[in-house]
Amino acid sequence: MGIGKMKVVVTTRSGRELINGGLNLDTSATVADLQNAIHQKTKKYYPSRQRLTLPVQAGSKDKPIVLQSKKSLKEYTSGSSDTITVVFKDLGPQVSYQTLFFFEYLGPLILYPVFYYFPVYQFFGYKGEHVMRPVQTYALYYWCFHYFKRIMETFFVHRFSHATSPLSNVFRNCAYYWSFGCYIAYYVNHPLYTPVSDLQMKIGFGFGAIMQVANLYCHILLRNLRSPNGPGGYQIPRGFLFNIVTCANYTTEIYQWLGFNIATQTVAGYVFLVVAASIMTNWAIAKHSRLRRLFDGKEGRPKYPRRWVILPPFF
Repeated sequence: MGIGKMKVVVTTRSGRELINGGLNLDTSATVADLQNAIHQKTKKYYPSRQRLTLPVQAGSKDKPIVLQSKKSLKEYTSGSSDTITVVFKDLGPQVSYQTLFFFEYLGPLILYPVFYYFPVYQFFGYKGEHVMRPVQTYALYYWCFHYFKRIMETFFVHRFSHATSPLSNVFRNCAYYWSFGCYIAYYVNHPLYTPVSDLQMKIGFGFGAIMQVANLYCHILLRNLRSPNGPGGYQIPRGFLFNIVTCANYTTEIYQWLGFNIATQTVAGYVFLVVAASIMTNWAIAKHSRLRRLFDGKEGRPKYPRRWVILPPFF
């Protein structure tokens, strides 16, 4: 018995047909097969650039259902229908998350040492001798270790829920990390920089180092959390600090920068801390809400335990 065929009509959000006459695919075809077929017809739109949804009735406030690449197209058809209409959206040029993270972290890793090793302050009018103090040297080691760790985690630890990110995010994220890297490096390595006491320096770097190691361990725990069988592909985070805080990875990230700033004490460093903490807090609130919604204790699903969101004992 031969494999049947189904017709797929691909429209843009304005209602125009993207591919005249539609596509004829096997009834066993997956969404990924459809994306490859669209790519063959329109070379510009490779699969990671495509977002396919089911049509939404005019006037409806329902969110469109996004087609999952691993699922069969038949799962999205009604009854025994051999025709399906999907709505296409161009997500724009894409890059892998590894590429995105590599470049955003590479900038601070390279730019910060420039302010330490090279006479850049001569360009700002400083003509005196530049003597580096121990805290500035330790800050350099701390900073470089942090971003080297991040790059290594990008390639050897992290598992990404999405394969790609819009190319525009590379420019946005690099602008954020690179500019803050230069901003902090300028003040920490400045010839007129006034160091804190040795005790404060040791407390700050010591606490920050512990948080850096804890952050690495949190990322190792997170890499195996996603499950294709759980609700929405998620599991309840468990183990180590995740037993008391939903986003322990963000918690340790914020506190390790707090340690850096206790040791170096610059306005630039604290501005970065506040901005970064604000961004991560918004991410944490969204993730906490999502996990509570997915694990609501109904219909056999586990109930998400009571936990801090990101910054115990404050939030």
